Amino acid sequence: MHLDVLDLRNFYYRSALGRGAQKVVRDELLALWPEAKGQTVVGFGFAVPLLRPYLKDARRVIGLMPGPQGVMPWPAGEKNVSVLCEDTVWPLQTGVADKLVVLHGLETSENPTALLDECWRVLGPGGHAVFIVPNRSGLWSRSDNTPFGYGRPYSLSQLEAQLRKHRFVTERTLSALYQPPSHRKLWRNMSGFLENVGHKVPFIRGGGVLIVEVSKQMAASPGPGLREAVRRPLKALEGIGAPVPKPAGARVRND
Repeated sequence: MHLDVLDLRNFYYRSALGRGAQKVVRDELLALWPEAKGQTVVGFGFAVPLLRPYLKDARRVIGLMPGPQGVMPWPAGEKNVSVLCEDTVWPLQTGVADKLVVLHGLETSENPTALLDECWRVLGPGGHAVFIVPNRSGLWSRSDNTPFGYGRPYSLSQLEAQLRKHRFVTERTLSALYQPPSHRKLWRNMSGFLENVGHKVPFIRGGGVLIVEVSKQMAASPGPGLREAVRRPLKALEGIGAPVPKPAGARVRND
C-alpha cells in the first residue's frame, strides 16, 4: 500500500536523512537527464522532490500522486502542478510524456501490472522513463526509518524482467544510497565518500535503491502495398504450352 503523503513530505523536506537522500537520488537523475528543454516531464508516486530542476526549461512538469497516498501542493510558493489521480488511471493523454519518473509508486502499488501499462500508455514513442525502487539486497529496504523500507523491494533482475514484460527497453541501470539509513551525523557526513566508493567498486551491491532507465521503442507500422519482393514473378500466360507446328503437307480443313 502507498505511504501517506505527510510522512513522505516530512521525510524528504523536514529530516536531514531525507534531504540527503533526495540530493543523492536527484543528482543521479540529473546525470541521466541533464535537461528537459521543451519537453513534458511527468512524475508518479512521490517523485516531485526530483523534478524541481526541470521546472525552468521543461514545457510542462506534472506531479501525479495516487489517491491512497494523498496529494500536497507543489512546488511551494509557485503555481501548483501536482495532481491527485487513480493509481492506474492517469488524467493524461496517451503519449503525452517525454520523460517519466516513478518514485514510491511501483513497489507500493497494489496492481503493478496495470500501473506499468499506464506508464507505457502515457509515455510517448521514443520517450524515456526512470524507475526508482528499493534494492532488495540493500540496507534501506530493511529499515523502517525511511520510505524505502515499505512495499516490495526488487532485485535488478526482477525489475528488469517486469519492465521487459511491459515492452520497455532497458537503457541504463545503477544503484545509489550507499550510506546506512541512519540519522547519525557521522554517516551523513560520509555520504559523498560512500557514494563514490559504491559507484567505483562494481561488486558492491549494497546501494539502497535501484535506478533503471528505460525507453519506449515502437515497431514501425507497415505501409500500404506489397512489402516483400516477389522472388519469381509470374509471367503472363505462364504455363500455357507453345503452339505445335503442323507437319509439312498436312491438309487444312475449312469448316
